[in-house]
Amino acid sequence: MFNNNQFRFYVTRAHWLCLALLVVAVLIMPMLAKQAHANEQPLSSSFTGKDNYRFVIVPKAVAPWFDSVNEGAQRAAEMIEAQSGADVEIEYSAPQQSQVAVQNQILEQAIATRPDGIAVDPLDANANRAILQEALDQGINVVIFDSPAPEGLEVSSVGNDFCEQAKIAARRLVERLGEKGQVAIMMGTPTAPNHAIRVRCHKEVFAQHPDIQVIGTAINDDSIAKAQQQAAALMQSNPELDGWVVSEASGPIGVAQAIKEAGKVGEVKLVGLEKLPEMLQLIEEGVADSSVANRPEAQGYWTVQALWQQSLGIKPPDYMDTGVDLITRDKLDDFQ
Repeated sequence: MFNNNQFRFYVTRAHWLCLALLVVAVLIMPMLAKQAHANEQPLSSSFTGKDNYRFVIVPKAVAPWFDSVNEGAQRAAEMIEAQSGADVEIEYSAPQQSQVAVQNQILEQAIATRPDGIAVDPLDANANRAILQEALDQGINVVIFDSPAPEGLEVSSVGNDFCEQAKIAARRLVERLGEKGQVAIMMGTPTAPNHAIRVRCHKEVFAQHPDIQVIGTAINDDSIAKAQQQAAALMQSNPELDGWVVSEASGPIGVAQAIKEAGKVGEVKLVGLEKLPEMLQLIEEGVADSSVANRPEAQGYWTVQALWQQSLGIKPPDYMDTGVDLITRDKLDDFQ
């Protein structure tokens, strides 16, 4: 279902061992229960599987990257159905606007339907915390994906090292510019924890190079159209700009459109993020130099796995890192 690159995890050895034991336990418990029944000996275990499960997935916004998360979630549901015989429904509910109030309203509505679990990519850890705590207080399982867990909230999270992902991108741009020049950052949603981490870590790398000047940070609110508009305006007011990095998947597509419109392909370097088909096409065309991509399908897959484990009374790892890949033009075939 996924290739080796997509499934290369970067969890600690202890996490791997824990996860492996949990999965094995889930798979063998029905067989043990069946054998115990055949022997008319009660099985001493708290394991009780249901006939059906319903998990709600709430992303930050309507965006292609989150569609890939949903694909991974659907495949996890298929795996659980095949292994357990239970029916599994994935209810994918994306905010039409990338606004925390809208996201919290969706979460509130989801809680009212009493699902077996809710997975969310928080738009604002502080503003999302109360509604997520409410879900936990009502006994609904919660898993965070594509973000660290909000501070003080005892939930599992599935994602990647957002700081290292940003640093790889920033180092790549610095290298492509010969360690000197003017650069800009396109930020998605400022309150989103993972976006804020990436921007901070971009700046940490640039600060290590005295001949690299950060001339501005634009905000696109996870919108391709807004990224294009903001990038065009910034490049017009800073004609000497040499390169861009970004903090989420919509940004590089909009920035690339602005670079094309300005006739600066090859002159302004772009190191993108993620591996949407549009991003890969931009690398192939030479509009973007490269991209540092995480694995949304794997995040969706393991998020649903974690929710299911919780539904069975099994504690999943506190944190699962699905890793990142640096995609350059000579490696495109590995990702298409």
